[in-house]
Amino acid sequence: MKKSIDSKRVAFLESLEELRGYSDLTIKSYDESLKEAMNYIEITQDNKATIFNLMPYRIKIAHLNPKTISKKLSAIRSFVAYLNDNGDCSVLKADESVKVAKTLPKPISHAHILEALQQSEFEERLVVTMLYTLGLRISELVSLKLLDISSEWIRVLGKGDKQRDVPLISSTSDLIKEYLTLKSPKIFLFEKNGEKLSENSLRYIVTKVFKRVSLKVTPHQLRHSYATALLNNSAPIADVSELLGHSSMATTQIYTKLGSALKQQNYNKAHPLAREIDSVK
Repeated sequence: MKKSIDSKRVAFLESLEELRGYSDLTIKSYDESLKEAMNYIEITQDNKATIFNLMPYRIKIAHLNPKTISKKLSAIRSFVAYLNDNGDCSVLKADESVKVAKTLPKPISHAHILEALQQSEFEERLVVTMLYTLGLRISELVSLKLLDISSEWIRVLGKGDKQRDVPLISSTSDLIKEYLTLKSPKIFLFEKNGEKLSENSLRYIVTKVFKRVSLKVTPHQLRHSYATALLNNSAPIADVSELLGHSSMATTQIYTKLGSALKQQNYNKAHPLAREIDSVK
């Protein structure tokens, strides 16, 4: 599909010169914008239509100023309009209907997370690993009950009491089993004196772990690192939205939900920690 899109991009650029009389500099600007965008846009085929999902690219350029973002998106819209005018049914998703924040929490690099994990104590390692490999909100982690944990999946109670199932990679599952043997919690995974730990207690654990490697990190940054890792490794945006529990994201309803097996396969293929199981043991 990429080869086909590239040939259509070249034809589009030629039309800008021949039919619209655009300058070489303007055409070069369009070309650079499209080449960059196509490295991030998720392109799928639905019946006879080609769907261009802008969300991964909008996340990538969200830090730029509004004028620059507008110019980059304008080039894509012109290209898609050209495709439709020439009989190639094409649809833009996550365009005007989805607003991406101009600033996003800075993700922590995989290397820094591994460094912090290597210097952590056992319970600390479990807390950080679960936030990083499950993409949980801190409120979801403190409320996680033993009944909601299986060897391969965790059932998460998110915002608005909406449940979602998130896959466990084997290294995280092994850590949980070891923790259960050592601590023997009764109801919640993280307990003290029969009560679930507070959000502040878990935040303090995260702060303490990363302070040892001279970093200031919040649980939300680990959640963002999770999402960034999956997107950067070609996980479908619809899956990532679902795994994060972003029920308010308009694109979640647009895309066909993948089956559990495919979601597990995409997750294991995309998340870097799944490929480095032994490095955190």
